Amino acid sequence: MTTFNIHEAKTHLSRLADQAASGDSFVIAKAGKPMVKVTALDAPATPKRVGFLTGEIDVPKNFDCMGSDAIAAMFGHNFRYVANHASVGSHTSSPKWLRAT
Repeated sequence: MTTFNIHEAKTHLSRLADQAASGDSFVIAKAGKPMVKVTALDAPATPKRVGFLTGEIDVPKNFDCMGSDAIAAMFGHNFRYVANHASVGSHTSSPKWLRAT
């Protein structure tokens, strides 16, 4: 591992930063005494993508009411799902949820 004094590191900082980013670490010393080790970060090259499964899976239209009969049976209520079909798949309005019958 190469050692550079502070003045030399300051003079060639851009080149040394590129060197460290490529995996070649180095040490910066002051008066011959090692002070800092410069090395590349282990950061991911690209951020995680949101929506990478778009078009790959299908969500059933009755997804919001799936299992509502079992839930109603567990809690002893007589509920039914009333969907506002105009809002299915729309983010502008919420569907009507479970209504007592």
